[in-house]
Amino acid sequence: MTDAGQKLIPMVIVFAVLLLFVVAGLLYKARESSEYGVSGRYSGRIGGGAAIASNWMSAASFLGMAGLIYLYGYSALAYVIGWTGGYVLLLVLLAGQLRRFGKYTAPDFIGERFESPAARLISAAISIVITLVYSVAQFKGIGIVFAWLIGINYTNGVILGAAILMGYIVLSGTLGVARSQKLQYFVLIVTFILPLMVLAYRLGYFWVMPQFGYGRAMTDLSREFGTDISAPFAHFGLFHWTALCFTLMLGTAGLPHVLSRFYTVSNVRDARWSVVWGLFFIALIYWSAPAYAVFGRLIEARAGIALPPAAAYAMADNVVLRTALLGGLPQWLVGMLAAGAVSAAFFNVAGLLMTGAASVSYDIYYRLVNPQASEGRRMSLAKGATLVLALLVLLGALNPPGLIAEIAAVAFALAGNTIFPAFLLGIWWSGTTRHGVICGMLAGVLITFAQPLFGSLLPLVNTIFPLTASALCGAPLVILITIAVSRFTPPPSEEIRRFLAEEVHGHLE
Repeated sequence: MTDAGQKLIPMVIVFAVLLLFVVAGLLYKARESSEYGVSGRYSGRIGGGAAIASNWMSAASFLGMAGLIYLYGYSALAYVIGWTGGYVLLLVLLAGQLRRFGKYTAPDFIGERFESPAARLISAAISIVITLVYSVAQFKGIGIVFAWLIGINYTNGVILGAAILMGYIVLSGTLGVARSQKLQYFVLIVTFILPLMVLAYRLGYFWVMPQFGYGRAMTDLSREFGTDISAPFAHFGLFHWTALCFTLMLGTAGLPHVLSRFYTVSNVRDARWSVVWGLFFIALIYWSAPAYAVFGRLIEARAGIALPPAAAYAMADNVVLRTALLGGLPQWLVGMLAAGAVSAAFFNVAGLLMTGAASVSYDIYYRLVNPQASEGRRMSLAKGATLVLALLVLLGALNPPGLIAEIAAVAFALAGNTIFPAFLLGIWWSGTTRHGVICGMLAGVLITFAQPLFGSLLPLVNTIFPLTASALCGAPLVILITIAVSRFTPPPSEEIRRFLAEEVHGHLE
């Protein structure tokens, strides 16, 4: 970054915004386990779309995506296309059917659809791993912002941010989060786009809609300094780019905390329209992230700043704040930007941890271990699980293995190779059996982590199943395995087949 020490005005703005959300959460304090990670209130199509968007926005969206575009240019657009395209898949393939099926969590759907405690347990374990991996990326974003904001090192920044986050989650469950999500999205969109508009104005570009005005900045960057960040496949080859894009699409459609949003709407049509509005709200921010990257490269070039590749990589997750500082934005605008980044990471990881806690307290403990457990007992277990998961994430975030968006992409790969095929076949092919889905999910886990496990022994694995982009080849293979095993194992019960035909696919809304 370009300065050091405490920043009083940005600090006040960040903590004021966090206090606003904490108060909003406390107003709707969760009192039952059904409100803690497995339920919520319906708030209309537009409100539902805003809730989806705010639930989706994360440190990877607010900080990490701009950093990747800063480093890789066009190649990093696979993240923009993949993360938005996944919602199109949800809209077309899953949203309405999930609402008709009516289960509250991804493991609950899998357990009921395939009538298998083992399938429920495996999917719950996968959901917990997805929560941990994805949350590490969010904690890194939290640590970066707090470290800059207060003038402390990264480790202390992560610890401080985690402490504030956990205070909120323990005090208010999903009900508090869901009720504040429209407010949250409003804060996110204002804090991300308003500083960008001022930055574009200061640089002399079209500021009313900087998402389009930065195109001229790309031309200036190429003409003045010979830097063409729009060159396709300069950093990733065509296969890897396509594989990454495809993996992020399937992963988006398979993330447990995203899928759970469709269980709280009142009908199928509203579920679909919530996705449409959510996609629009997400696009507003996603169209803005490349502008920060382009302006950052241009400001550096004009200032004669030339970072070596290793330094640029280490700094990439800071590029949004760094661009605002180098662009000379006033401290209150930089504070708004920091508040938006913290809020995005803060509430995304809150939803993730509560989804993971629900897998422990509801899908594993209540549904498999102790069906007579009281709601108070399940609530206590959920809060305890949240604290344990947060501690594990904190330990992983102290030494993060990559950039924010790269870490998040691993979680998407796991979801795309396991949860998405299970949902796709479970909804659209009534012949999918419990044995088939169990074999498919286990194969998906193995495929996701094939590169670190077998890449040194079988170099072809590194090409076919890269860690962050394995679903292009992996998901079709998982689907084939699931179908093959299903063909040679006992079919699902007549009851579940009738339910799929009559209830899930039998209504046109």
